[in-house]
Amino acid sequence: MHRVAKLHAVGDLRIEEADDPGAPPAGWSTVAVTSVGLCGSDLHWYAEGGTGEVSIGDPVVPGHEFAGRALDGPYAGRRVAVDPAIPCGRCEQCLEGHGNLCPNIRFAGHESLDGGLQERLVWPDELLFPLPDGMSDDAGALLEPLGVAIHAVDHAHVRAGHDVLVVGAGPIGVLAAAVARRAGAARVFVSEPLAHRRRTALRFGADAAWSPEEVEGELMAATAGRGVDVVVEMAGADAGIATAVACARPGARLALGGIPSTPLSAFPAAPARRKGLTFAMVRRMHETYPRAIRLATTGVDLDDLVSDRFPLERSAAAFEHAVGRTGDKTVISVSG
Repeated sequence: MHRVAKLHAVGDLRIEEADDPGAPPAGWSTVAVTSVGLCGSDLHWYAEGGTGEVSIGDPVVPGHEFAGRALDGPYAGRRVAVDPAIPCGRCEQCLEGHGNLCPNIRFAGHESLDGGLQERLVWPDELLFPLPDGMSDDAGALLEPLGVAIHAVDHAHVRAGHDVLVVGAGPIGVLAAAVARRAGAARVFVSEPLAHRRRTALRFGADAAWSPEEVEGELMAATAGRGVDVVVEMAGADAGIATAVACARPGARLALGGIPSTPLSAFPAAPARRKGLTFAMVRRMHETYPRAIRLATTGVDLDDLVSDRFPLERSAAAFEHAVGRTGDKTVISVSG
């Protein structure tokens, strides 16, 4: 038997005993989970019962940002980061190299696939990535949001010399600002309502961070009325998309990566049309773990993003704390 944190309904997260996962099938390994980061989508599930058109059905173990120690398989004895998405490998999208768009994908902590808030699980070997000796378990867990940020910046087509605006400075937005800087952006601006998260964005390399009420005026002054070349939106709210449209230059590209609480999003269509803006939708990430490890060992300090830690037995308290958004990244320590 081992301990799991299972979400039964809105606000109902319970520590329970579950059967051990048993011997892994061929090509899979047993992982002792050590660290799990709480994502904004996890908080939607806990506080609202789902994200967009997806809602809680049967009870599920949350957690898709996680690292652990392989107990068997090719990485036995080594610490590993875990890619939480298991594509089918057979559909058109997978065969074309776009596994993140697989319509049959299984994702940790969603629907019938339990996630990382448990002491042990089995996972495909090809989705395990050994951690460098100097990298903490917490940082290993946060390679997943860093990977999402990398994919978003790729999808936004950030180029050397671009002015970039990141809307929303939650952990993925902060990391997107850091990645955009390393992609060659001339200047990186941030829009974020919470003052402590604006400070975090500045610490991670943003040139300026403003509240949503002041961002348009300040940004237009900073760009002499031109606007930015690229916007990476990570707020998951219509107001954030409106900010993106208002601050973009004509012909700009907007990458929308925020996850809204409802199935529908709206944006100011008239100015977007007049500016000839291009919208790109960001779907999780795409084979970014090796790049994320390189960034995390060459200047992107993932440990600096962790503001709060809780043990597994206090998982419900961790979720309640994270919902308040008084910090940056909340991490749950599952085992040592």
